[in-house]
Amino acid sequence: MTTERECDQLLVARVQAGEKRAFDLLVEKYQRRLMRLVSRIVHDPAEAEDVVQETFIKAYRALRHFRGDSAFYTWLYRIGINTAKNFLLTQSRRVPMALDSERQQGGLLDESYQLRDVNTPESVLASKQIAEIVNAAMDALPVDLRTAIALREIEGLSYEEISDIMACPIGTVRSRIFRAREVIAEKLKPVLDLPPDKRW
Repeated sequence: MTTERECDQLLVARVQAGEKRAFDLLVEKYQRRLMRLVSRIVHDPAEAEDVVQETFIKAYRALRHFRGDSAFYTWLYRIGINTAKNFLLTQSRRVPMALDSERQQGGLLDESYQLRDVNTPESVLASKQIAEIVNAAMDALPVDLRTAIALREIEGLSYEEISDIMACPIGTVRSRIFRAREVIAEKLKPVLDLPPDKRW
């Protein structure tokens, strides 16, 4: 039974041997995940798509230097994050986020998240409001905090993997995630502290 990392390594080896179709398989495998991550950094969907495209172009060009010291997706995410950060640096303005259905699906909390008192109109409204607050709070975070929390909570990566992707010590990753969670919790406090009948 081969692991995901070993499967990726085999595909990388095939690309390095000149088989372009193998790279298409890597793109198919990681495109949506990378788009979800990049959308947390670059809010405009069209620009996020451009960043993802550029990430794959950079990855393809640099693949001959990839030695497999880290997992392929770790390496790819690092390229994606750096490309997104460089994009933001070249922009003199920050594009306000659009809460479209695609972003909602990739969000930290989405509309399928329900409060435990299942499917009452109040609980559906509460879950939507909480999701909107969490998404807005995440989007307002500095890029490093936003990236760390997205990799942890949305992508489900370990602290070690995030440390590798963000090229910083695990302690820094923990600190960024903690600070991001604190900010999000603070934004949610007014809603969660109110009695249910006073929220809307």
